[in-house]
Amino acid sequence: MRTFFAIILIHLSISNSAFGQLSLPGSPFLPQNVSNTQVSSGFPNQQWSTLLGDLLYFYDAQRSGKLPDSNRVSWRNDSCEDDGEDVNVDLSGGYYDAGDYIKATFPLSFTIMSICWGATDFGQGYNLANQTAYLDSALRWGLDWLVKAHPSDNTLFVQVADAEVDNAYWGGDQNVPTHHSPGTDVAAGVSAALSACSNLYANRTFGSAYNSSASLKNTTYAATLLAHADTLYSFAVNASGGQTVYQSSVPAVEDSYASSSYDDELTIAALFLARAKNSSDLFKEATDYYTKFNLANQDSVFNWDSKTPGIAVLFAQLSQSDVQLGDNLTRWQDVAEAYFDKLITFDGRAEQTAGGLLFYDGDSDSASLNPALNAAMLLTRYAPLATSIEKHDSYLVSCSVPSRLFAASYLALQQFAQRQLDYALGKNPMSVPYIVGVNPNSPSNPHSAPASGGNDINNIDSSPETEAYILYGAVVGGPDKKDLFFDIRSDWPQTEVALDYNAPMLTLAAMHVMNDTNDPFYTSLEAGAYDKVRPEGRPCDSAISDGCAGPQLSKGGKIAMAVVISVVGLVIVGLILYNIWLAGFTKR
Repeated sequence: MRTFFAIILIHLSISNSAFGQLSLPGSPFLPQNVSNTQVSSGFPNQQWSTLLGDLLYFYDAQRSGKLPDSNRVSWRNDSCEDDGEDVNVDLSGGYYDAGDYIKATFPLSFTIMSICWGATDFGQGYNLANQTAYLDSALRWGLDWLVKAHPSDNTLFVQVADAEVDNAYWGGDQNVPTHHSPGTDVAAGVSAALSACSNLYANRTFGSAYNSSASLKNTTYAATLLAHADTLYSFAVNASGGQTVYQSSVPAVEDSYASSSYDDELTIAALFLARAKNSSDLFKEATDYYTKFNLANQDSVFNWDSKTPGIAVLFAQLSQSDVQLGDNLTRWQDVAEAYFDKLITFDGRAEQTAGGLLFYDGDSDSASLNPALNAAMLLTRYAPLATSIEKHDSYLVSCSVPSRLFAASYLALQQFAQRQLDYALGKNPMSVPYIVGVNPNSPSNPHSAPASGGNDINNIDSSPETEAYILYGAVVGGPDKKDLFFDIRSDWPQTEVALDYNAPMLTLAAMHVMNDTNDPFYTSLEAGAYDKVRPEGRPCDSAISDGCAGPQLSKGGKIAMAVVISVVGLVIVGLILYNIWLAGFTKR
């Protein structure tokens, strides 16, 4: 049995059959060999549809517990089936968070909240791509575990496994080591996830501008999720020990997923629950939290620990929807646009790398793509509510929007959100699409213990030399601030995979399935493009410091430098010879 960490906060057992999970196709979707990639035509675009399927496939590869008969990942095995046995609670199942074997409630809840929110607004993309059943399967695998992790009103399990022990293990999924408390933030975070997904399964949308929910309606399942969301929100607000971050009660999570505050979690939980319960009182609570915690003045990223940038967008969605919960749209448009305008003009914390990637010092130092993709996702979601055509165009990706909304923006190519997405899909100095298995230039060494096939933690990069299995659909951390990507297995800031890394890309891909007939950028890349510019030497980051002695140049950069030096040298030699000739001519 493995270590579990609980927050002591009506046990409801669940079964997929009772709640009508969608039947998976008899002939399963499987990722394609990248050598077979062809330019597609028609609608929906086949390349975007395939990408959406690959991104969902990654979640199958991250499953823990006894795998279903429908398991599509042949190299994965049943694992950690006895989690929770020593406390008489079934904590098997769920997802391994990243490249190791930790199950972490806090980032999982953010991931599921983000996916359900995206599938509520842009779920038609899943329908068109024939991926709705796989979306349902992926969500329920996580949601059912979150429900099991909340076995009573006052108990929430927040982590299974110990970070120190699991980070010291590198190997397959059949020998995972067996080592084995109030938190306002994590309780509110799980409540937000369950409310967001209850909205999805109840088909509670955010008005005509976002009326494209995935076809997952199941009122029984929605009610179960809402019951747990309601109880967890009450616990987060009324904890007997007072409101606090969860590592105060569970110090063991400090080394993995410590929380910076609970302000944003309380606010977004109240908002999603307000929509789920059609409650103007909860909407007012969320508004009061937003003011009390001064969230409007925070210049932060949107990720598992920081939900603030998404809150103003959600406020705006609710304010313009058919649900009359109070407040006015203009207020939240002003707040959202103040944040977005500062972001796209880099008039704040955000910077831009030379290659065009949105970058936040500190937040982007590991997993550099995550802040950028989350920003692109929020910008695209908000664009239909923008107060002017100019703002809409500057935020929007190249997808179309409903014709009643700023038709002039349909050809708004190369705008901010699109540039971030294109960067992640290969339009970057490395010519790398940062999704495993979608292109010959994709990363080939993701930091994933089960996919690597190795078991020597002291020689992760060379044992084995070649990754044993292709972790299709996994979004990796991404390049450094110099746009360099080394593709080294042990370099977890660049190559680790994680549940939340895929979440914004899922929503962006679904948006493009709905509206884009052009192929993803990576289809235009020639095989070997990355090899031509792959940097030599070693990176300089939290995992590897060998490259910190001096600047690193890619092969292309070194060639360019050599050309510059050669040209400058020739110019200098030419000037010297000219001066010698001129001196001789003058003497004559």
